[in-house]
Amino acid sequence: MENFFKFEENGTKLSTEITAGITTFLAMSYIIFVNPSLLALSGMPSQAVFLATIFSSAIATLILGLFANVPYAVAPGMGLNAFFTYTVVFALGFTWQEALAMVFICGVVNIVITITKVRKMLIIAIPDSLQHAISAGIGIFIGYIGIKNAGLLNFTVDGYNILSINGGDPTAPITNGIDSLVANSGALPALVNFTDPGVLLALIGLVITVVLMLKNIQGAILIGIVATTLLAIPMGLVDLSTINLVDNSLASAFDDLGETFLVIFTPAGLPSLFSDLTKLPIVLITIFSFSLSDIFDTIGTFIGTGRRTGIFSEEDEKAVQDSKGFSSKMDKALFGDSIGTLVGALFGTSNVTTYVESAAGIGAGGRTGMTSVVTSICFLLAMFLSPVIGIVPTQATAPALIIVGILMIASLNDVDWSDFSEAVPAFFASIFMGLAYSISNGIAAGFITYGLVKTVKGEGKDVHPLIWVSIILFILNYIVMAFI
Repeated sequence: MENFFKFEENGTKLSTEITAGITTFLAMSYIIFVNPSLLALSGMPSQAVFLATIFSSAIATLILGLFANVPYAVAPGMGLNAFFTYTVVFALGFTWQEALAMVFICGVVNIVITITKVRKMLIIAIPDSLQHAISAGIGIFIGYIGIKNAGLLNFTVDGYNILSINGGDPTAPITNGIDSLVANSGALPALVNFTDPGVLLALIGLVITVVLMLKNIQGAILIGIVATTLLAIPMGLVDLSTINLVDNSLASAFDDLGETFLVIFTPAGLPSLFSDLTKLPIVLITIFSFSLSDIFDTIGTFIGTGRRTGIFSEEDEKAVQDSKGFSSKMDKALFGDSIGTLVGALFGTSNVTTYVESAAGIGAGGRTGMTSVVTSICFLLAMFLSPVIGIVPTQATAPALIIVGILMIASLNDVDWSDFSEAVPAFFASIFMGLAYSISNGIAAGFITYGLVKTVKGEGKDVHPLIWVSIILFILNYIVMAFI
């Protein structure tokens, strides 16, 4: 074990690595509750997503530890799971099976990008300010979802602002109730009156989690979810007598996993995704958005934490831009991360990415892949929590989304807001992303305004050809969507 992980060379020991692995797991374990709650909204069975989350996280984290020998952990990405549900399924109208098929293709694309020089082109093409803005925008998007799930907002719509009811004429008689309502931007958000028990529970949960975070308690987000769930019982929001332990057992979860495992290869998956060629531009843009967010989220985590701790050297960082194949530790780590998305799609979850919470384990002294191995084992042991997944209310996971959003918004510090030419595309790639409730639209707006700014300044030739191609694809996508 010493020879394989090189403990002495990396200035660590087995006991430290075990502690670091457990610390990383506690810091990111909230995902085993939050991911099922988000993806279940798309129609996926929550118990199946629970196991898919655990297996994809455990397998990909183990690959990182054994293949790359780095102390990082991976799991379905926050933001990417929200994109899966709210944009791909709700807004674009794809089924969850088709969305999983796109995640699978994204995993294949990311692997190809990792072992070829395309990765170098992507990293060089997109300016740092835009990368930071996209990351922060995802944080705003996640935070906004958390605020909505907490029930903190009411939306008022006047009759003349209603565009359709149940997909039809809003002035037509309503006979079977209202299933859906589409309004224009005249819908106004407002803070609710704090009389609803669910809203009060979410607020209490948010306060608990914030306090734990400020006290630097390991596993603060997970503890917040558990504490809020327990408080929901005396508040009458969780009725333990209605829980069916048989239907929520681990055996039942494995039965549900049959509904998502390899579903992408059934007629409802890949064949259905490409059955309508008029949707092909939208499919390609969506896969591009998935991949872009995944790639830069991972690279940002590796460089941001690895540089300070010496896990990745300057040579490793240069190799990301200049090499192909697996010539460095970071190359191997990026490959392991890409495999994670592929595995996740096979089991039934959204894109898997490297978690910035890995910094908690690194801060506890983790320096080798043994940290990842321990975290992987912790994920597998967590599957025995299956019976309690069904009792976690939305109000308990909403504070977690808000906190994660706050942490991700920190990337805005790396944007030079005093430079208007940087501020414009950064605004649309971040703030607009959250307000538009769409990661792909935020990325598109950031790219298009970046190209516009550079053209107006006479610096169009400085924009990488890959960016121009992306801008054209985004514009074509909007033209196609306008006529569908």
